[in-house]
Amino acid sequence: MTMVKRIRTSAYLAAFLLLSLALSPHDLLGRPGRPMEIEDLFRAKRVSDPQVSPDGKWVAFVVATVDKAANSSNSDIWIMPATGGKAALLAGSPKQDRHPRWSPDSRWILFESNRNGTFQLYRTTPDGAAPQQLTTISTEASQGIWSRDGSRIGFVSAVLPEFSEKPFAESDRLNRQADEDRERSKVKARIITKLLYRHWDSWVDNKRLHIFVMPADGGEPKDVTPGDRDAVPNSSTFSAGDDFDFSPDGTELAYTATPQPPHSESWSTNHDIYILNLLSGERRQLTTNQAADGFPRYSPDGSFIAYRAQSRPGFEADRWQLMLYDRKKRTTRSLTENFDASVQAMVWSNDSKKLYFPAEDNANQPLWSVSVRGNDVTRIVENATNSDIQVTDDGTLVYAHVSMTRPTEIFAARGRDHAGKPLTHVNDSLFAAISCEQPVSMTFGSAGGTRVQMWLVRPPGFDPAGKYPLVYMIHGGPQGAWENGWSYRWNPELWAAQGYVVALPNPRGSTGFGQKFVDEISRDWGGRVYEDLMHGLDTLVTFPYIDTVRKAAAGASFGGYMMNWFEGHTDRFRTIVSHDGTYNFASSYGVTEETWFDEWEHGIPWETQDFDKYSPNKYAANFKTPMLLIHGELDFRVPVGEGLQLFTALQRRGITSKLLYFPDEGHWVLKPQNSELWHRTVFDWLAGYLKP
Repeated sequence: MTMVKRIRTSAYLAAFLLLSLALSPHDLLGRPGRPMEIEDLFRAKRVSDPQVSPDGKWVAFVVATVDKAANSSNSDIWIMPATGGKAALLAGSPKQDRHPRWSPDSRWILFESNRNGTFQLYRTTPDGAAPQQLTTISTEASQGIWSRDGSRIGFVSAVLPEFSEKPFAESDRLNRQADEDRERSKVKARIITKLLYRHWDSWVDNKRLHIFVMPADGGEPKDVTPGDRDAVPNSSTFSAGDDFDFSPDGTELAYTATPQPPHSESWSTNHDIYILNLLSGERRQLTTNQAADGFPRYSPDGSFIAYRAQSRPGFEADRWQLMLYDRKKRTTRSLTENFDASVQAMVWSNDSKKLYFPAEDNANQPLWSVSVRGNDVTRIVENATNSDIQVTDDGTLVYAHVSMTRPTEIFAARGRDHAGKPLTHVNDSLFAAISCEQPVSMTFGSAGGTRVQMWLVRPPGFDPAGKYPLVYMIHGGPQGAWENGWSYRWNPELWAAQGYVVALPNPRGSTGFGQKFVDEISRDWGGRVYEDLMHGLDTLVTFPYIDTVRKAAAGASFGGYMMNWFEGHTDRFRTIVSHDGTYNFASSYGVTEETWFDEWEHGIPWETQDFDKYSPNKYAANFKTPMLLIHGELDFRVPVGEGLQLFTALQRRGITSKLLYFPDEGHWVLKPQNSELWHRTVFDWLAGYLKP
């Protein structure tokens, strides 16, 4: 054996040795049976949002099913014993029933549903009695939560701010009239006077997200956050779930407000927390940090408010720290100052001494705890991707658990059981028939001695003595990561089932590897991250089972951008698949909605030298690789013009190319039949270049 072969074999074996570190016992189940197929994405039931009753006896959760023929989905609420056992349907209809929330006395479950046309709040009992409708607000109701004493309910509704100071009946009538007038009018023009006039895939139409409070048994709601400002984040980037909370005594409401003048919510990230006295109406600002603050949570004993905070204004991917505000002393300190990861949605222990939260770590998302003393973060649940934590009186953690080989199930971790065990088995029968090779975690060296993590997903029945085409898949963000989790849009196991080895690198800019690693992509989109990706490819082609000729690259969002950058900078792939990727930095800045993102990542076109240094359109003269492009008309984040410009350049240069255009999709392809077309088009295109 030559020295080169020894090095290659060692790298190959080292990758396999890391496998056991990335999987829970549930995920290590054998995978006999057939390869995964597109239809399995629609057969799988989608579990989410576990909610434990305050008495610790029950878990309510949501299960969504796909009706491909109707090109839609349906979600229902189920309930099961917290110790495990048989689940029963709690609230179901042909429409959407979701967001279950228990009353403090465990007698009621509040939820939202559009079973009667629009989203309204309902409540039912644990035995599944006929639901009682609580709201009829014309602007719909969502995100319902209970006050801690069970006497009131808070919810969110998008209303016209000019009517928000009026009595509810009048305000609701005026909002209804305005919506009906717009719907009936033959003129569909909009008059726009400020930015953030549309978002992701929807027009804002000058509405604001306000919080309403109403009696728990029904009655007239009151807009408690009137005015021309959102009372919850209008961007999912700054939301961690229900972004407002009642104090334990029911007298206060803490909420997260969006930036206000002289800041613009389009280019500022300065969200702040406010405290509203529900008795007097007095409102005071809790945070004055110029970066983002949010997701306030009162401790059960009322002593503290915990919340998340970033440090750098304008940077959406800055580290989220867990802050603790002492209500008596009126002092604030960080509990995770020395924890080099971003805290996600946290929950208090029932004794108010500890908080639990998910945070990414090395391409997984464990669960962690920290005491109110601070800086004593402890890993509680290992591996895979875990979220939506609930805590029982005896300290049991109930949470959503998902891996690369299995969609979400509800798990429970008791005592020191760091692995956790499944409470639900919603998809067991489906996946018992599917063969999935376990993902392999490995690292490779890059510029400056940096180590970069990468997942390998091999096809079913993988034979290390064989030769397999390679698909090099780049994630979006760019401040995101390929985690040990499941996806219904870009599913590595499904791609591998086409007969490919799928490589999923987490280069610079990826989250879960420390904030310095995250920071090293900003203003450098085609620099070190591109070097990382090329070093990863160099490593892959040394593996004996990789066909060094039959290689393709694919990616969406930032991954789509990187595909466009690859097109002008490397000819190492037979074909490239680019979904919703930025092509021209200048045009993209002018039409995207969250301008804070472009300004942090690239600058401002008329102020920043070399603003477009890494813009793919500047390198169109180098284009040569066949490309499949995908774009949605309703993508307001990376608007459709980016894809059309790239397609024009490819066609004009005579390069084999195809554009898959969706008039009814945004940044993601969500409708079932559209998803099926997306997958078949992508897989047929790849087969034309990678299959023998």
